[in-house]
Order: sequence, then structure tokens, then C-alpha cells
Amino acid sequence: MSQNHLTQLSQGVPVGNSWRVEKAGVNPILNPLSLNNLNLREALLNNSDLREIDLSQMDCCMVRLKGSDLRGANLQEAILYTADLSHVNLSQANLIGADLREAILDEANLRRTAINVATLCMAELRAANLRETQLYKANLNQANLSYVDGSMANFQEADLKQTNLTGATLYTANLHKANLKGANLNQADLREANFSCANLQDVNGRKVNLSRAILCAANLVGATLHSATLRRANVSLANLCMANLGEVNLREAIAVGANLIGANLNTADLRMANLTDTDFREAMLNQANLSGANLNNADLSMANLSGANLANANLSYANLRRANLWSANLDGACLHGAIMPNGEVYS
Repeated sequence: MSQNHLTQLSQGVPVGNSWRVEKAGVNPILNPLSLNNLNLREALLNNSDLREIDLSQMDCCMVRLKGSDLRGANLQEAILYTADLSHVNLSQANLIGADLREAILDEANLRRTAINVATLCMAELRAANLRETQLYKANLNQANLSYVDGSMANFQEADLKQTNLTGATLYTANLHKANLKGANLNQADLREANFSCANLQDVNGRKVNLSRAILCAANLVGATLHSATLRRANVSLANLCMANLGEVNLREAIAVGANLIGANLNTADLRMANLTDTDFREAMLNQANLSGANLNNADLSMANLSGANLANANLSYANLRRANLWSANLDGACLHGAIMPNGEVYS
């Protein structure tokens, strides 16, 4: 059967595709036969057995491989522009440097696949399996990764600008220095993921779960993380200037030296958080819960703390100049050396 299919393909893609339509009930087994000398542009290869096939550097634009088995296949630097790879099994395949622009990979199995430095701009990967996948420096600009499982995947230095990660699971994934500017992270599971030095400017992450995530030195300027969970997350030295953190859970988080100038933390939960040296100038912290928080040497000048709960908080040497403390609860708070709203040093 494989030889018959190869014979038809050798006469050109139109002939091969016509043969496939006639033999629609048969799934070709082409491995380990070589297709290197064949033209596969627009070829109809749905539901084919192509395990360990070598298609490296081949032009496979618009090829239709829906439901095919490509486990362990070599597709290094292959051109798969707009190819249909939905429901394909590419587990442990080699896609390093491949051109997958606008390709369809919905519900594809890419577990432990090497996709480093590949181009997946505007590709569709909805509900794909990306567990433990290598995507180092991959270009996923404007790709759809909604509801993917990318747990333990490596996205280090990947381009994820304006990528749709709605409902995605990236548990313990590595996104160190990744560029996620303008990405959609709504309701994504990013627990324990590494976003150190990543660019998350203007991301939309409503109800995202970033518990225990590492966001040290990350750029979150203008980010929307309303109702997000960052419990025990580390955002030390991160830039959250003008970020929307309303109703966010930052309980027991570490935010040493973070920039929260002008940020919205209305009704946020910051209980027991380490906010040493954090810059809260002009931040909105009204009705926020900061009980037991460490605000040693924090700058809260001109911040709105009306109705905030600061019971048992450490505000030693904090700057509260011109801060709004109307109806704030300061029971048991340590104010040693703090600059009070009227400019006087508390003693």
C-alpha cells in the first residue's frame, strides 16, 4: 500500500491526492520510506503513519496531515506554512527551526518535541499537548495557545507577543526572558512558572493563577491582573507601575524592591507579604488587607490607604507622607521611624 501511494505521489500532488480520495478508507503507512525527492506542497496525507519519517528542510506548505502519526519524525527546518497538523501525534519529533506560520496544530500531541527557534506566528495550537516541550527562542507571536497543556515546557526567550494563552496550563514552565507583551493570560494556570526577567507589559491576566510563580525583575507595566492569585509568588524587583491588581491575592508574596507606582491594589489581599523597600507611591490600596505585612522602608507617599487593614504590619521607616489613612486600621502596627502623612517622623 505504501509503495502504491508513493507511486501516485511521484506523478504529482494532484494525482496523489486523487488517489487518496479514491482510497479514503485506507490509512497509508509510509515510514520508514523516504519522501525526500517528492513534492509534498498541498499533499493530502491525512491519517498517515509517518513515524520517524525524514522530512527535514522539505517544502510541505499547505500539506494536510490531520490525524497522522509523526512520532519521532525529523522535520527540522521543514516549511509547513499553513499546514494542517490538527490532531497529529508529533511526540518527540524534531521541529527545530521549522516554519509553522499559520499552521493548524489544534489538539496536536507535541509532548517532549523539540521546537526550538521555530516560527509559529499566528499558528493555531488550541488544546495542544506541549508538556515538557522545548520552545527555546521560538516565535509564537499572535499564536493561539488557548487551553494548551504546557506544563514543564521550556519557553525561555520565546516570542509570545499578543499570544492567546486563555485557560492554558503552564505549571512550572520556564519563561525566563520570554516576551509576552500584550498576551492574553485570562484564567491561565501558571503556578510555579518562571517569569524572571520576562516582558509581561500590558498583559491581560484576569483570574490568572500565579501562585508561587517567580516574577523577579519582570516587566509588568500596565498589566491587568484583576482577581489574580499570586499567593507566595516572588515579584521582587518587578516593575508593576500602573498595573491593575484590584482584588488580587498576594498573601505571603515576596515583593522586595518592587515598583508599584500608581498601581491599583483596591481590596487586594497582602496579608503577611514581604514588601520591604517596595515603591507604592500614589498607589491605590483602599480597603486592601495588609495585616502582618512587612512594609519596612516602603515608600507609600501619596498612596490611598483609606479603609486599609494595617493591623500588626511593620511600617518601620516607611514613607507615609501625604498618604490617605482615613479609616485605616493601624492596631499593633510598628511605625518606628516612619514618616507620617503630615511629614513628621514617628517616634
